[in-house]
Amino acid sequence: LSTWGVDVVIFPSWETLPHERLSPSSETIAQRVQTLRRVRTWNGIASLVVISSVRAALQPLSSAVADAAPLTLAVGERHNLLDVSRDLIERGYQRVDMVSRRGEMAVRGGILDVFPPLAGHPVRIDFFGDDIDEIREFSIADQRSLADVKSIEASAVREILLTPEVRARAAKLAERVPSLRSLAEPISEGIAVPGMESLLPALVDEVVPLISFFP
Repeated sequence: LSTWGVDVVIFPSWETLPHERLSPSSETIAQRVQTLRRVRTWNGIASLVVISSVRAALQPLSSAVADAAPLTLAVGERHNLLDVSRDLIERGYQRVDMVSRRGEMAVRGGILDVFPPLAGHPVRIDFFGDDIDEIREFSIADQRSLADVKSIEASAVREILLTPEVRARAAKLAERVPSLRSLAEPISEGIAVPGMESLLPALVDEVVPLISFFP
């Protein structure tokens, strides 16, 4: 939002509690990360207002939550499909046979389907070798193409990125705490699982308050 020369951004709270074995929606996570990146890159010229509930403002965050830029893909660019898939999985996307919800991805041959959390429709990306030949929005209901687009931005859908460091910590946690094994082992294998955010303090370098992202 922008009005009267003031940029206004929203920092929503999770729909879940931090200790629950449930994850916030991918839309909520993407909005939070987008706001944190906007605050971190603020140039100090235009006024910036962040609207947040008390609950959202008090919840500790990973200090690295705003480090991952959205994965941008555009027609005509060269990308290795395997590398793109790995980048999406690291950002928390779930690999499925058929995309039906935000935060999911599917690979079939040289075609990548992905549903970015802030997009209105999923997109189908057609690779010709390492070249992106075409990007099209498609309908979830019947999988038919809707419209061509030039580029997409795929934001992270988890506040814990599945980096090699996070996966290694999850593996050690699974060994040390047997009661957490069912949650930590999939993370160690690079799988985003519901409720993984409950392990935030054990998996990231540092947890910080929202105000630490401000200048």
